[in-house]
Amino acid sequence: MFASTSMNHLPNTPSILTTTVGSYPVPDWLAALPSEQAVIDATRVIFQIQRDAGIDLPVDGELYRFDVNHPDTNGMIDYFIRPLAGIRASVGRSDGLAFSALTTMKFRAKPAGVVEGPIGEGGLNLWADCERARSAAGGGAFKFTVTSPYMLARTLLDRNYGSFEKVTMALAEVLAAQLGDLPCACVQVDEANVTGNPEDAELAARSINVLLDAIQVERAVHFCFGNYGGQTIQKGEWKKLIGFLNALRTNHLVLEVAHRPTEDFEALRDVRPEIKLGIGVIDVKVNHVETPDEVAGRIEVAEKKLGADRVGWVHPDCGFWMLKRSIADRKMHALVAGRDKYLGLS
Repeated sequence: MFASTSMNHLPNTPSILTTTVGSYPVPDWLAALPSEQAVIDATRVIFQIQRDAGIDLPVDGELYRFDVNHPDTNGMIDYFIRPLAGIRASVGRSDGLAFSALTTMKFRAKPAGVVEGPIGEGGLNLWADCERARSAAGGGAFKFTVTSPYMLARTLLDRNYGSFEKVTMALAEVLAAQLGDLPCACVQVDEANVTGNPEDAELAARSINVLLDAIQVERAVHFCFGNYGGQTIQKGEWKKLIGFLNALRTNHLVLEVAHRPTEDFEALRDVRPEIKLGIGVIDVKVNHVETPDEVAGRIEVAEKKLGADRVGWVHPDCGFWMLKRSIADRKMHALVAGRDKYLGLS
């Protein structure tokens, strides 16, 4: 286990903390001249930008997933799938045809990989990437993110297990084995697919709990309805997922709300009180930069609908990777200024 430092502990105040969800726009200079040192330098910059904005729990921008050959994604899938043993990452025509016949993920033209044997960790090393983030974090607390096994499983073509459930749980066991000693204050599991597939709630919760049970620091789970080019990917509603959310063994949730109807709060009131709610008050699907008054107003609505002391976190709906840096940076400043305004800190 890592030594206990301020990097491993969440801030105690204020009563509502600010965080970012994960991704940050890749700096142009990193994409133009990529190297290991450039990734480290960019990670330092991203941490400092968030700290300058006043973010209580920043994220490394998920640059540990950076791949110059895939600039149109933030590595939410490929980073995890490619190194795993038992999965072939080179996908041919017949694989694409077989995958297109499935109903697991219709908006993908081909699978992220083909499962041909027992899934193992292969070259995946989350500890090394989290340690690199720690070295660039400037000594403060930060959050590290990992994609949920359920979402990963939906991108795969299975030619080994003969069962979507078995693939999902195999991924869960492999990922969980990497999460117990990460040198960070919070580990967040990201899931953007079950929101549109509530019939899979039991399996998704069971697989995510395998990860949550392995985490030794603050446990968070992020849910959204997808985002690509400002477009919502999943059609769904929170009221169909309350039982699922209540089944999670997590400390807090990180929920897309700003781009959603306010009626969602009626459903979220039924999340069990032991789970702190993180509420999206920054809409990442639009370029409009919220004012502090808008952010404060969204927090006020959330607290009135959900009840006092239910909201423990405020954040953007999702990651920033599809926005321009200037927009993302101003949205972070608005997030903190709006939280401070609501709490009477400014």
